[in-house]
Amino acid sequence: MDVEIGQQLPTFERMSSLHAWNRYAAVNEEFVPIHMDDDAGRNAGNAGAFGMGNLQVAYLHAMLRQWIGDEGRIISVNCQMRAPNLRGLKTIATGVVTAVREENGETLVDLDVWTETSEGTKLAPGTATVALP
Repeated sequence: MDVEIGQQLPTFERMSSLHAWNRYAAVNEEFVPIHMDDDAGRNAGNAGAFGMGNLQVAYLHAMLRQWIGDEGRIISVNCQMRAPNLRGLKTIATGVVTAVREENGETLVDLDVWTETSEGTKLAPGTATVALP
């Protein structure tokens, strides 16, 4: 795979919805009221219920896995939760290549990664490193 600094990664997109959050909560036993109940979300200072922070990390992982394929390896993903993914918003995971280097016979790629809404609000900016086959 040819990789260049500045290369934009293909996006991974999902709609933020109670249905999606409920599936994630079921798998992770994360039935927390702020993620299921609008009143609890408002009491926490948001417009209503909001998605799990770790779901943002899962979207970043899915975006990276989609890009590198089964033979690539995700070495690290770090991000900060900056804004909630509120119900009804499209959540988009994406990234851009910031460095490419050879190390121990592998091609390592450093990236800036983030999730954002379709309106461009960054939800969870961060960094990642992957190894390409």
